[in-house]
Amino acid sequence: MKKRILVVEDDQGLARVLSDNLAFCGFEVANVGDGDDVVSRVRSFCPDLVLLDIMLPGRNGFDLCGLIRQGGRTPVIMLTARDQKADKLKGLDLGADDYMTKPFDFEELHARIRAVLRRARMMVVRLKLGKVLIDFNELRATSGRRDIHLTRREFDLLSYLAERHNAVVHRVELLREVWGFPEEPKTRAVDYAIRRLRRKIEADPRNPRYIHTVHGDGYSLTIMDADQ
Repeated sequence: MKKRILVVEDDQGLARVLSDNLAFCGFEVANVGDGDDVVSRVRSFCPDLVLLDIMLPGRNGFDLCGLIRQGGRTPVIMLTARDQKADKLKGLDLGADDYMTKPFDFEELHARIRAVLRRARMMVVRLKLGKVLIDFNELRATSGRRDIHLTRREFDLLSYLAERHNAVVHRVELLREVWGFPEEPKTRAVDYAIRRLRRKIEADPRNPRYIHTVHGDGYSLTIMDADQ
């Protein structure tokens, strides 16, 4: 089955070139040029990946990226002429999987698309930690009949650890891949987030069964039941 890519681009010429090249590479492609039409098109087309411009009529790409990621785990690559570092960090923080500035080389874009789709295939869809069940597609966590409120960042952090379960994941890697920091900042954001997660999903947060600290290195998630 062909992978589906939704191209969100108001420049009709560029959208046509992208669509033709992606179709030649074996993808099924759909286009939308108005930001107000994107969410409904995502629902109807069910893309495996969205190529998303920022400057659009109607809703802008930043708003749309947040909406797309709130509705599920559809990967997003942002394509934009805006090359400011702050814009890149904002896009990544909103959940974009990658960010490319125009003009770009199509072969590089194709390579990044393949990489993002490979990572998406490796995603853990559901995770069971004792009585706690986490559904990453629906962004829902429960313990028995009780809902557990997790923030989007906590879902992303838990998902990243689950995809690398039983391995040590360094703090710097988590800051780069989950928080979107390109360099190592002096922050304890990871430690605070892990502490909050333990309070929500561990029966005894002081003696965690699942999220373990590897002193001097980072964290490791021990899981017993994961559906991929």
